[in-house]
Amino acid sequence: MSWLERLLPPHIKHGGEQRQSIPSGLWLKCPACDAVLYRADLEANLHVCPKCSHHLRIRARARLDALLDIGGRHEIGQEVLPVDTLKFKGSKSYPERLKAAMEATGETDAMIVISGAILSVPVVVACFEFDFMGGSMGAVVGERFVRGVQAAIDQHVPFICITASGGARMQEGLMSLMQMAKTTAMLTRLADKKLPFVSVLTDPTSGGISASFCFLGDLVLAEPKALIAFTGARVIKSTLGVTLPEGYQRPEFLLERGAIDMIVDRRAMRTELAALLALLLKLPKDALA
Repeated sequence: MSWLERLLPPHIKHGGEQRQSIPSGLWLKCPACDAVLYRADLEANLHVCPKCSHHLRIRARARLDALLDIGGRHEIGQEVLPVDTLKFKGSKSYPERLKAAMEATGETDAMIVISGAILSVPVVVACFEFDFMGGSMGAVVGERFVRGVQAAIDQHVPFICITASGGARMQEGLMSLMQMAKTTAMLTRLADKKLPFVSVLTDPTSGGISASFCFLGDLVLAEPKALIAFTGARVIKSTLGVTLPEGYQRPEFLLERGAIDMIVDRRAMRTELAALLALLLKLPKDALA
């Protein structure tokens, strides 16, 4: 036995043994502070960095699971499916892009609408899935949104929309742009029934979404540092020919100027929404579970 072998503790294995490979995808790097994060811990923290509180993007169903009570959920409009009405042609056909998005996300389009409750307050919640073609709004998103609002009217409950979208879906052309009018018109019916509409803006909220219904809420909330804009900063700067204020497309800037009502940490969103809805509905203090 060599002098090195005598110094090494017996439980340390050395020499000739193959190292076990670490499974990929267990660790992520925070894009804001570069902290290395364990994926399971990040998911448990609702995809908010525990080091700097940066809000990473989160899938729609994970967000809905964290927001809604476990029981009494019912999905609305899942039978509405996209159709290639315009026979759009590009580097890939529209059906090919839809198939790829469906396989990648497990969803049939970019919006999920669920009837349920938040801390026992009944609600209907529509949530965008950004990973489905950038959360773009086509005819299916518009129709599911409308059916969600109608369900809220029928059940006489508040309607919540959580946005994460790049805007209109170019493969549907004018059909996509028509959804801007369709969704806002439906919100007028909700207002006529004196039912609350709460809009929650997440990263990113842009294009035709920001130009239509997302700022029409009785309350407009936003997650910290989310991108909220109609179009890109470079396009605006080149069009207007002026230097734009720093951070003008962020909720902190918008809050100072009264464009939104609150900035809410994702981890507190469930309790904040329940409290705000109870206030809007004039529920007793002990109504929240």
